[in-house]
Amino acid sequence: MGISAVTLLPLYIVLFLAATALCVYQDASAQARKGRAVYFSAGSFEVSTPVAWAVGCLCLWVFFMPLYITCRGKAG
Repeated sequence: MGISAVTLLPLYIVLFLAATALCVYQDASAQARKGRAVYFSAGSFEVSTPVAWAVGCLCLWVFFMPLYITCRGKAG
């Protein structure tokens, strides 16, 4: 019979999140090497390292991905 697409949906979501987090990490690292770090700060909350951006995208993609894209536009 095989595995249905509905059964594989959680796997697809995890793979998508991991792939986008890896892309964000690689891009943030490249920007940091160029001296244009992608940075966000609100009060005591600060995201400024490639690892922080990647972990944020992995855990709270809905919030961090648009935030990264916005901050990335300002940095580069």
